[in-house]
Amino acid sequence: MPDTPGHDHAPLSLDPSAAVLLERRFDLADTDATDAFGARFAHALDSLRANRAESHDAPTFHGLHVQLHGDLGAGKTSLVRATLRALGHTGRVRSPTYTLVEPYTVATPCGELQLYHFDLYRFSDPAEWADSGFREYFAQDAVCLVEWPQRAGGLLGVPDLVFSLEPDASGEGRVLTAYAYSASGKACLERC
Repeated sequence: MPDTPGHDHAPLSLDPSAAVLLERRFDLADTDATDAFGARFAHALDSLRANRAESHDAPTFHGLHVQLHGDLGAGKTSLVRATLRALGHTGRVRSPTYTLVEPYTVATPCGELQLYHFDLYRFSDPAEWADSGFREYFAQDAVCLVEWPQRAGGLLGVPDLVFSLEPDASGEGRVLTAYAYSASGKACLERC
């Protein structure tokens, strides 16, 4: 899992002024590896929130905006499901392809955490994002996980984290390349 801090390239179609603060690659050979990464990500979220409660020097947690990129079947929803399970969610985790957003509330040692899982695949025009009223979810201290963010054009702004999933060389597993664009995103990724 090599770290590559300080890359200046945007891995995806983000604002050209967005600088990558940290880049890490994770090999996800199978479902167990995806579940393990989801657990590490969940632990990182808990850790960020705990640091906020314990230290005034830690980056303040004002929620996290995570964009998930990858083709159909790349494992975006599987990764969200693994994260929610690791955070203690025991109910069903649905793909929000038709509902556009699925809200979740999980109880953590630092209190309740709101997570919103978006799927913008059905958007045909970025104006649909502007008309949806979803922007308010990003103003809360929530974790917003967005599949198919490119369908909103540049209206989502620069995320804290981007998780890009693609098949590995064998075609059996996946490679997750993670990019941090904010101090909170970097602190989270460092804990993964």
